[in-house]
Amino acid sequence: MQLFSCPFCGERDETEFAFCAEAGKTRPERAAEVSADAWARYLHFDQNPKGATREVWLHATCGEFFLMERDTVSHAVSGSHSLRRPEA
Repeated sequence: MQLFSCPFCGERDETEFAFCAEAGKTRPERAAEVSADAWARYLHFDQNPKGATREVWLHATCGEFFLMERDTVSHAVSGSHSLRRPEA
């Protein structure tokens, strides 16, 4: 069992979290103009890097999305950060 740190709730059991996407992955825009092949690549072909990575995760308990920095080899989590924009 691994503990992940939610920036809103603190450390929690990994079973409370769901992987959402690689950070920085750009969604194809203008849906009416995106080909089926381009959309399939976006949905199904991730880089899946070996080593340090940045990913978007969801903490199901509080419903917040956040950025997690972790190592895909050692599973060590080096940080988690809110995706909320600072108040203007």
